Amino acid sequence: MVTIYDIAKRANVSAMTVSRVINNSGRISASTREKVKRIMEELHYVPNSTARSLVKQETKMLSLLITDITNPFFTTLARGAEDAAMELGYKLLFGNSDEKLSKEREYVDMMLSTRVDGLLFAPASDDSAEHLTMLNVHQVPFVLVDRDVPGVEADVVLGENRSGAARLTAYLLALGHRRIALINGFGTVSTARERFAGYCDALAEHGIGYDKSLVVEYGYNRFDDPDKLERVMRLPDPPTAIFAANNVLAVSIIAFLRGKGIGVPEQMSVVCFEDVGLASKLDPFLTVVMQPAYDFGYKGVRLLIDRIRRKDELERQTIRLPSEMIIRKSAGPPA
Repeated sequence: MVTIYDIAKRANVSAMTVSRVINNSGRISASTREKVKRIMEELHYVPNSTARSLVKQETKMLSLLITDITNPFFTTLARGAEDAAMELGYKLLFGNSDEKLSKEREYVDMMLSTRVDGLLFAPASDDSAEHLTMLNVHQVPFVLVDRDVPGVEADVVLGENRSGAARLTAYLLALGHRRIALINGFGTVSTARERFAGYCDALAEHGIGYDKSLVVEYGYNRFDDPDKLERVMRLPDPPTAIFAANNVLAVSIIAFLRGKGIGVPEQMSVVCFEDVGLASKLDPFLTVVMQPAYDFGYKGVRLLIDRIRRKDELERQTIRLPSEMIIRKSAGPPA
C-alpha cells in the first residue's frame, strides 16, 4: 500500500508537506500542492481514513439502520439519507435488521467498532431501548426515524400515523363499509400502535363498535401465516374491506385474495398505509396514505449531523412529516 512517505520521496518534499496537502491545511505553494496531488494520482494513493479519524476524532461516516430494505418506503428513505450525507461531506453505511432484535444488536456492535460519527436508526421494536442505551454509553449521537421508543429521549423524525390511519378508515366508512379488518404490525412497534389508534378513532367517530376479531397482527415484513386472515374471512359476519398497515402486507393480502378468487375491489376493498414504490406508476391501483419517504431520510440525516456538530447545545427535536391520501381503484362500496 502506498504511504505518504512514498509520496514525499517521489515529490522530494517532507511527509508533513504531503499530510498538509491531504488535509488541506498549512501554507504550501500552489506549485508544490499540484505536484503532490499529481503524484498521489499517479500512485493511486488512498488516504488512511482510520488514522485520520484518530487524529481528528471523527470518521465522516454515518450509519443508517433500517428494518426492511425490500420495503419501497425504506429504500426511498435510504436514498434521501445518502443524498443528505453526501451533500454534507459524509459517507453512509447501511444495515438491515429484518425487524429482528438479535440482528439489530449485531449491527449496533459493528457500528460502534467502526467508530461512526452518528446513527440514523429505525428501531425494530420497543425492546430496541437496550441498544439505544449502548449508543448513549458510548456517546454516539443518534436520531430515530419512522418510529420512536418509549422512555428514550432522542431526536426523532415521524409520520402522521394516527391521523393517516383515521383518514383511510374514514374513507372506507364513507363508502359504506361497516366491517373493516385491520392487518397490522406488532403492538411492540410505535407505528403499529398509532395506526391501530387511528383505526379506532375513525370507528368511534362514526359510531361503529370495535371488534377485536377483525384485528390481526402479522409484523410489517412478513405474511407467513395466511390462516390468520383465513379465520377473519370465515367469521359469521366477515369484513367487506381490509386496511393493511403497510405496503408489504397489502401486496401479500391482495395476492392471497386473488388466489381465493376474491376480486379487489369487486368483492373486497383494500387500502394501505405507504405506497408501493415504482409499481404504483405502472399500475395505479392501491388507495394509500403515502408518506414522504425520501424526506424521512434526508431530514433525519441533516438533523443527525446538526446533533453531531452541536451535541448538547441543541434541544431535542421531533419532526412530524405530513402524509397524503391518494385514492385509486382498490376500494369501492361493499358488494
